[in-house]
Amino acid sequence: MGLSGYEAAVMSTISPLLLGIPAFRSLVIKYNRWFHFSAVISGLLAWQVTDPANRLFTVSFAASQGNLAWCTTWYAERGNAGRLQARILAWMAGLVLSSIAKFACYSNNPLWPIMRAENGGWNWTGLLLAIVAVWHATRPVTTSGGDQVLNSGSKGSSWMAGVGIGGLMFALHSLLSDSSTIISWTWTGFPVNGPQQVPYGALTILAMGAGILFGISTPDLLGSWTAYGIGAVGAMLLTYYRDWTGYYGGLIFTIYVCGVAPVLLKSAVQHNPAISFGFGFFIYNLMVLFHCWVVGYAFVPGGPLVREHTDWIMISTVLELGNGVFSALSTNAQSRGKATKKPQGRKQSAYYLHILFALQLLSMAVAYLRFPTNNYQAYHPEEKSLTAGIWTIHFSIDNDMWSSERRMAQAIRELEVDVIGLLESDTQRIIMGNRDTMQYLAEDLGMYVDYGPGPNQHTWGVGMLSKFPILNSTHHLLPSPVGELAPAIEATLDVYGTLVDVFVFHSGQEEDVEDRRLQSEYLARAMNASPRPAILLSYLVTKPSEGNYHTYVGQKSGMHDIDVSDWDRWCEYILYKDIKRTGYARVSRGTITDTEIQVSIPPIFITPVARSN
Repeated sequence: MGLSGYEAAVMSTISPLLLGIPAFRSLVIKYNRWFHFSAVISGLLAWQVTDPANRLFTVSFAASQGNLAWCTTWYAERGNAGRLQARILAWMAGLVLSSIAKFACYSNNPLWPIMRAENGGWNWTGLLLAIVAVWHATRPVTTSGGDQVLNSGSKGSSWMAGVGIGGLMFALHSLLSDSSTIISWTWTGFPVNGPQQVPYGALTILAMGAGILFGISTPDLLGSWTAYGIGAVGAMLLTYYRDWTGYYGGLIFTIYVCGVAPVLLKSAVQHNPAISFGFGFFIYNLMVLFHCWVVGYAFVPGGPLVREHTDWIMISTVLELGNGVFSALSTNAQSRGKATKKPQGRKQSAYYLHILFALQLLSMAVAYLRFPTNNYQAYHPEEKSLTAGIWTIHFSIDNDMWSSERRMAQAIRELEVDVIGLLESDTQRIIMGNRDTMQYLAEDLGMYVDYGPGPNQHTWGVGMLSKFPILNSTHHLLPSPVGELAPAIEATLDVYGTLVDVFVFHSGQEEDVEDRRLQSEYLARAMNASPRPAILLSYLVTKPSEGNYHTYVGQKSGMHDIDVSDWDRWCEYILYKDIKRTGYARVSRGTITDTEIQVSIPPIFITPVARSN
């Protein structure tokens, strides 16, 4: 954890600053096709680079080229309203298609550099399609001139337009690059009182398409302060409310952000692209760091200043969008009435709108095909046994920086684990790709899933998979006055007709002694208060028989260590009470993560026993 220096790669996106050099700007506009080719070829071939650091540098180069290519694509069409609108629609349709691809592939984009054939990648197929698409999209046009008179008077503030672009790009990336992100924000556990990733991811995608349609058909409305106020209300509901109320707010904000995107982009191209896009992506980068700082505050300088303030992120995003709206109202007012819609422009827009409609049908088909149909059968129902496990999965990226969901599922299946706690599982952040590891594992293994505190709760995440029905679950944020927040799930399972409480817990860091003491006291009280047989699947950061271990194990909690003879533990522990324990093992981690799996092997037999005092 902490800063390593590789974080500087995030600044690759500010390459449009170079467009402030007139000669370079002319060069990129003239050879725009080749900058697009450079971006897609280097980006989609990055998976061939096996060294993780060199792969990061390759992707960073691709990002810089892609930003240059797209910003000049829009800027070059600033005098032709029809072609500019078509270019914006193509870009927005690409975002929707990316979200659908992730929806179909369990929240992984199959063209990412962390994907390959072994873990579900479609890299060669994607590269071929990308080359054909770039060649077709960048072919020379037969028309010349424009249909819009460029402004020579006041055009609003370039800097405010840049701030608006920064807020727009961050909102799209942080919330809408995956259809499950805003659903994860609103999830509260069992019983289910809100939307689930499947099938309601399709509804999120529908809202994106509706927003784009409104933005193209009624730009004056979406660019107004009235629409801005409605969007701000939606952002507030998403931030402060859960379940359906929070999700409805997220849908309102989704429609607004996608609808205002064409308005802000059309305004931005009327300014110096080095400011409107170069400075805009600098603002975006600051927001990306902010997005990480709120949860990683313990490891970065100045982190405590923004500790646990996702609400500040949302407020900043909305205010940035407001800057863009303020500038756009002035900029677009100057050109309103000076542009005429030519038949060619209408034809291009209709073409992309039909594509958006087809994409909506595709997302609905994906939702139908992915609708859960598992029977959730335990591995050994005839024995009425339960195998429990704990694993720190480090964001489902293996030691060589490949997506590891499939290897994880294989390991869990081979061990025949009925209930497993997964720690450091929150991948719904930009730095983790806005992914949802638990979706694939739950569907592939046929298990119920609880996601723990959501990504807006400022933790590294805990999750639980269970072959047994989850009757009720509560998400805890344990006392953490100094260090990082400690998340926990407390769930009641129906195990062969017996109610069993399972706790999944990630303690704070070694450096924060008082935090870990308070957390041990909190969890011990919760476990002791349980009137049912209980299992703790945990990350405790203590040595066996030392310090806080005696709070977790003993009379305060009523819990027993699954193997007191295992002296070589530090983080992961399995504890139990009122259950007949038969065995335990630590399984080699291999290269999937840098932490082993701990499991009860042979399994725990669900035969409640008298509590020992």
